Amino acid sequence: MGYNTTKPLRYRYYKFDKNKIEEIDYKNLSLLKNFINDTNKIMPSRVTRVKLSHQRRLAQAIKHARYLALLAYSK
Repeated sequence: MGYNTTKPLRYRYYKFDKNKIEEIDYKNLSLLKNFINDTNKIMPSRVTRVKLSHQRRLAQAIKHARYLALLAYSK
């Protein structure tokens, strides 16, 4: 009873690469609000399908916007 251990490789779809977004800015609130949930927590990259490098820059932009009171810390 052998199992097929090879899975077909699937292409990873990344939002920032497809939309050609170069810079993640803390002033772009419409973009940042897509990556926080209803309790204003930063959503993980496995949910939002974002690369690790983009996720780091996204988290820093969200934290910077929170510090400047552009986004709320919690509801």
